[in-house]
Amino acid sequence: MRSSRIPQFYKKTYQERLAILKDDFGLTDEDLLVLRSSDDMQLQVADRMVENVIATLALPLGLATNFLINNVDYLVPMSVEESSVIAAACHAAKLARPAGGFTVTATHPIMVGQIQLVDVIDSKAAQQVINNELVMLLAIANSQDEVLIAKGGGALAIEFKDLVTPRGPMLIVCLVVNVCNAMGSNIVNTMVEKIAPHIELITGLKARLKIVSNGASRRIVKARAVWQRSLIGDDIIEGILDADAFAHADPSRAATHNKGIMNGIDAVALATGNDFRAIEAAAHSYAVRDGEYRPLSRYYCDDVGDLVGELEIPLAVGIVGGITKTHPMVCIALKILGVDSASSLAQVMAAVGLAQNFAALRVLVSEGIQKGHMRLHSKNMASNVGARNEEITLIAEQMICEQNISVKRAEELLERLQKGSLCL
Repeated sequence: MRSSRIPQFYKKTYQERLAILKDDFGLTDEDLLVLRSSDDMQLQVADRMVENVIATLALPLGLATNFLINNVDYLVPMSVEESSVIAAACHAAKLARPAGGFTVTATHPIMVGQIQLVDVIDSKAAQQVINNELVMLLAIANSQDEVLIAKGGGALAIEFKDLVTPRGPMLIVCLVVNVCNAMGSNIVNTMVEKIAPHIELITGLKARLKIVSNGASRRIVKARAVWQRSLIGDDIIEGILDADAFAHADPSRAATHNKGIMNGIDAVALATGNDFRAIEAAAHSYAVRDGEYRPLSRYYCDDVGDLVGELEIPLAVGIVGGITKTHPMVCIALKILGVDSASSLAQVMAAVGLAQNFAALRVLVSEGIQKGHMRLHSKNMASNVGARNEEITLIAEQMICEQNISVKRAEELLERLQKGSLCL
């Protein structure tokens, strides 16, 4: 009888978990073979990362070529399931190279931890008490990570935010931390949890939430690239300018516009072991910072008529901490990329995001998104209808040749191929 109430499932061995899935959840021996296809090393890493592991779910890891960023060439690892993403990034980066590629800057890796104080009667008095003990509080915070301090990071300041809520006045104590080459959530969370009891003691107020802000509004990265009119043509430029105006005028379009940016950034984040969910939260929070959801990029023509694209986005990423040193595939990806700081990684991500955005807009204003996407998706379509090995390539090539890429056509070609009535 199926039940999700499985006492101490987390304590069971890998084989015991699979046995439960077979006995109680209807998995077949063939299903278990698929689950067991993950090799032992992958399973060991996965078991350290999350609870109740039964397998690993791999995504393709590819490389984006052609990226010239701040006059340095990068081969960029990207992990993504969408078939057109890496190819689009490569092409956009290639088109940007003649004008110098991407110019990117990043602010210091500053993160903020928030301590929520409730039932506040006199906020100014509480702030004064905290400021009086500022040196002590920063010292307690900085005692949590000697390595971070040795590298020049650590808690820098405490700031305040007053809130009026249906639950009454609140005072938010904001701990400002330079996290150096880390994403920063773990150390910031540790710091605010450590100083919160002291703040309660000196203010007499109750601390509720003690946690990092994923807004990351102080870790801003700006990317810029130029695409020459002689390479992309007048119609493409005019079309992208119209698409840019559409996105700035309509939040519904802006959401899809920004999704194109995140296609690239999330793929690099996954490949390098970074928290793409935190990155998404920061990006969309920043997109609505003026009260209406806006695109994170903008396009305009420079003095000679070439197209300029600019992206501004918060990016809290790291090359230390998390799984960046423990997951073997992530270690290799970071080695290929060759970045030496979190700031450098953020700059690469922003360049890829801008490239991805340009590529999507270029296709949208010309042939349309489906033609190229479906061409790249043709192999997936052939596989989904049951084609195997060489059949997949043959059917995909035939559908592309016919310009008829559909599930129905894939099924027809597979049937004819298997009957021997079709020579491809």
